[in-house]
Order: sequence, then structure tokens, then C-alpha cells
Amino acid sequence: MRDEADPRRARPGTALTVPGLWLATRAFLLLTVLDIVPLFRTVTWDVTGVYHGWHETMLGGSFPVDDVTWQYPPAAALIIMAPSMLPFSYLGGFLVITVAFDALTMASLMRVPAGEEGRTHVGAWIWLAGVPLLGPVVYARYDLLVTALAVSGLLQLRASSARGGLALGVAAGLKLWPALALIGTPRGRETRRTLAGAAVGGAVSTLLMMTALDGGLGFLTAQQDRGVEVESVWALAFHVARWFGWPGMVSYSYGSMEMIGPYAEAADRVSLAATLLGLCWLVLWRRRARAWTAATPYDAALAAVLIFVVTSRVISPQYLVWLVGLAAVCLTVRASTQRPVAALVLAATAVTMLEFPPLFEDVQQSTVLGVTVLVVRNGLLVAATAVSCLRLWRATVPGAVTARPRDPGLATA
Repeated sequence: MRDEADPRRARPGTALTVPGLWLATRAFLLLTVLDIVPLFRTVTWDVTGVYHGWHETMLGGSFPVDDVTWQYPPAAALIIMAPSMLPFSYLGGFLVITVAFDALTMASLMRVPAGEEGRTHVGAWIWLAGVPLLGPVVYARYDLLVTALAVSGLLQLRASSARGGLALGVAAGLKLWPALALIGTPRGRETRRTLAGAAVGGAVSTLLMMTALDGGLGFLTAQQDRGVEVESVWALAFHVARWFGWPGMVSYSYGSMEMIGPYAEAADRVSLAATLLGLCWLVLWRRRARAWTAATPYDAALAAVLIFVVTSRVISPQYLVWLVGLAAVCLTVRASTQRPVAALVLAATAVTMLEFPPLFEDVQQSTVLGVTVLVVRNGLLVAATAVSCLRLWRATVPGAVTARPRDPGLATA
């Protein structure tokens, strides 16, 4: 007799609803990106101008080392060159690739065997909603592609630590932050296999482009002179100070709008120190943690990237898609400690869509409206970081674990 209540069976309504909603939301997103539905200021300049300009330089056999906006690892050239390999305009090719990676991520999250060992499809709904919540900028930057690889790597860790590490290594070769997602892998052989896979993925993708193009190591020093970007947590004090006569200004520098003036360099040093302290906390957590669930690698990845984003001197709008992707992975497991964090991330993503591009001029001018929106967005991110780290610590460190039912997949590592 067939078991009608088998939780592993996908509900027909869900199977039909998710693809339909994905198609509807992404079609609308494309209409806004292409300005067919002109709800936002044009956001495609980074693709048609910056990325395409880098592409032209790379065709000449070199990384764009003379362009101060080039601040990415060598493997990022794979993404920059890829759109020209398709039979479309550069923008058209970029959008086709981006939408394809979005769709593959959606499919990966839907393929999670819901009901099996505490697995759930809630993560798929986070991705479904979170990507369009960021607005058209999510399709006009290459961060979604990196996030898709990081999500794929984390999801694959359960079946093959080496394969998952390989995907995370390639993602880190495109943009460094996915390397932080390795912090939560279980100790012992699993960690060694994951790190080995990541090393291979990062090394192969990096060496491939360094062999093909000159100047591959220029990115190592490209960001050393960057300052406090106007959307970062550290910029809030300067926004308020402008109301009381701070003599500094906002100026375009190194690819973003930065605070220039007295104490800006000191804030820059404080941000770097805060990032270092955050990394030290992650190392301490790693040494103290003992109780691992199936969700712990995912939860730790989200906590680590949140720490990096909040303490960074730069917060670009597209960074929020990193957090949406990691929150989605966390919520594929019922044992995850990050459910309230995912809600805060989605709220911060929605506010970011208001902040950029609609209110970006207000932010640059430090108007009351611009600063208020920035305070709300950054406040949500700071709160998400604190809640994420606290819940991760309490769930995994002896003496901090609160009384709760034993989670599926709980193991001592």
C-alpha cells in the first residue's frame, strides 16, 4: 500500500508553484534591468562599460592592471570573457549566463530531498524571494554567479566533501569570500578532503587565467588604498558628522563612492582591525565547537560572511546576494540555527533595493532620508551578524548549548 504521507514525496502544488513563480519574478527582473519597465535608474553600466572594457583589454593578452577598478582574483577573467562566447551582445550574453546560474541554483535547492534527515525546501523559497528583492542590480553584477557556485559547493559537501570543496575553490578564485564558507566543515578527514578540493579548484582556475593573461597578481595590491565606502557601517558616523559641519566630502575613488576627509583613514584602519577580530572569533569558535549537526557547515558559512560584510570598509548592494544564497543553504536543514538570521537578511535585502539605486543620491548627499535608510539596512545586517554568531556558538560550543531535542545528524566532531 502506498504511503500517502511520505514526507519525501514532493507536493504537486509546490512543484508547480515554484517554477511558475521563478519564471514570473525573473521575467519582471529582466524587464527592469533592460529598462523596458523603467522602475529604477539604469544599472547596466558596470556590464556594458566596466566589464566590457575589461574584456577588451583581456583580448589584448593582459589583465586591466592600469584600471584601479580591477580588484579581483585572476579567475574572475573567466566570467568577464564568457559573455563574448555567446551569439549575443555582451550585455545579452552576460544576462543569459546570469539567468542560467540563477535557474541552476533554484533547481539545486529544489532537489534537496525534503523530509530526509531533516531536510526541507524552505531554502528554495528564500532564494526564490531573495534574488528579486535586491532589484535589477542583482542581474547587473557578477556576484550572483559566484554565489551560485558557493551554494552548489556547500550543497555538495554532504555527498562528496572533495567535490564540494572543488566548487568552493573555484568560487573563491572568482571572488575571495567563498573561502570563508570552508570554516564550518567537520573536523578530521572531511575537512582535509574539502580543503584539498578547494585548493585544486582555486589553483586550477587561477593558474589557467594567469597563464593566458599577463598581470594576474595585480589584484593583490589593487585595494590597499581604498577608503570607507558611503554605504558601509563605518560611513554612518561620517554621514551624521556632515550634518554638524564635518569638512569632508564624498568622492568617486577605486570604483565606489568613498568618504574623503579627516578621520577617514582612521576609520579605515578600525574596519580592518574589526575584520581581523572577526576572523579571530571564527578561529576561536572552530577550536571550541564540538557539537556538529548537518546544518553546522552552512550556519558557520553564513556567520563568517556576515562578519566579513559588516566589518568591511565597503558594502556594495550586490553583496546581499551572497547572504541570500548562504541563508538559503542554511534553511535546507531543519536543524539550522539561522532561521531568524535569514529573516533579517531578507529584510536587509529589501531595504537595499530602496537604497540603491532609488535613494543613492540621498545617501551620497547624507540627507535625512538617505541616512535613515542606511541606518535601517546596516542595523539589520549588524543584528543579523550578532544573532548568527550567538546562535552558532550556543548550538555548538560545550557549556553554551541550550536544552533542546537532539537534532537529526547530530554528531560529535
